Amino acid sequence: MTEIKLHNSRSRTKEVFTPLDPENVRMYVCGPTVYDRAHLGNARPVVVFDVLYRLLRHVYGAERVTYARNFTDVDDKINARAAESGRAIGEITEETISWFLEDMAELGALPPNEMPRATAYIPQMIAMIEGLIEGGHAYAAEGHVLFRVRSYKAYGGLSGRSVDDMIAGARVEVAPFKEDPMDFVLWKPSDATQPGWDSPWGYGRPGWHIECSAMSYEILGPSFDIHGGGNDLMFPHHENEIAQSCCAHPEGEFAQVWMHNEMLQVEGKKMSKSLGNFFTVRDLLDQGIPGEVIRFVFLSTHYRKPMDWTAEKARNAKNTLDHFLGLIVGVEPGVPDEEVVLALADDLNTHKALTRLHTLAKEKKADVLKASLLFLGFDLATLESGWFGEEHYDGLVPLAERLGQVRAAAMASKDFSEVDRLKSALLEAGVEVRMSKEGVELVPGPNFDPSQLEGLS
Repeated sequence: MTEIKLHNSRSRTKEVFTPLDPENVRMYVCGPTVYDRAHLGNARPVVVFDVLYRLLRHVYGAERVTYARNFTDVDDKINARAAESGRAIGEITEETISWFLEDMAELGALPPNEMPRATAYIPQMIAMIEGLIEGGHAYAAEGHVLFRVRSYKAYGGLSGRSVDDMIAGARVEVAPFKEDPMDFVLWKPSDATQPGWDSPWGYGRPGWHIECSAMSYEILGPSFDIHGGGNDLMFPHHENEIAQSCCAHPEGEFAQVWMHNEMLQVEGKKMSKSLGNFFTVRDLLDQGIPGEVIRFVFLSTHYRKPMDWTAEKARNAKNTLDHFLGLIVGVEPGVPDEEVVLALADDLNTHKALTRLHTLAKEKKADVLKASLLFLGFDLATLESGWFGEEHYDGLVPLAERLGQVRAAAMASKDFSEVDRLKSALLEAGVEVRMSKEGVELVPGPNFDPSQLEGLS
């Protein structure tokens, strides 16, 4: 069996991954708050942990892996969007969830086994909060329930901070009903305009952190293998999850391995609306950039390094996929290349895996290349029938042969006028012309128009 090594954020070291139960490998990843389209940064953890999901399925078997990713569908941002738009909260969340799933599918992401919504687990959250109060880890105050941070001695272990240092560096107004500035909200009151549920502490709604603890416990149990998300969630969200989960269920150990992806930049700068470089996944798709290109750019950078999205990287990714697909169209896939698998098994070294694809292409191992692309999550069926147009390749084969013959004759006669004529016509039709010692290769691009090649001979 392939040995997997993963960087554990809690131990800050790369460790050999040993699942608690090889027959039931479990992973939880924090999902989106559903009030708007997913921006490019939201998509990075989806792609990162989709690659890990594919690797786990490959090593342990698809039926032995459970991947849960939640939807936060109760949140103040959603309430604000409903208030400003006049739309119902449920209508907004349903629409946004649908958008998210469609956009992530375009990036080649497999749907997780479980996609729980926070609003479906309110009773479980209330029960968990009640248990924390009974154990002395939480207290009710003025319609709120707060977690008593100092009751969990290991608090700060994930992020490497002490509670006193956190307080010293805090710049937030402390609510008068808190026992300690670091205590965080498990439950808060709702007014008539806000979503809410009846509870022992009055009509209200859960705090953000409790939802993931309750849902992961119900779906994966008190102990599971991997918890993932962006590194912006390490503190306070993941730190708070650990504290409340370990106090509520001391029989378990919560997540064994913590994984965090780095953030995304655009052309070397932090993505922000004020800089004019903020865009959603749908913005790129609507601009004609295929989801496979977005995925390829993402995988070109290791998940623990900041990723810089640039137009040049997108162009290079498109050209690379162009080349790969020109080699594998019509070829039956073999098995994924072992070196590609081993690259992913080494803490998801996707850059190394993509580098290996270039070697496979150079060596003309089309069946292995195709299987490896599929393993990495590139939806070749979509590309071949849509973006590149598989049906057009057959028509280009005789043209490639014709151009090769004309080129050979021109080498002898030194008259390249016919070569130039054919090449110009192909370029005008959106075909990339590649000529080398091995011969002529014609690759249709996204703007390929076969009608312009009619009568070309």
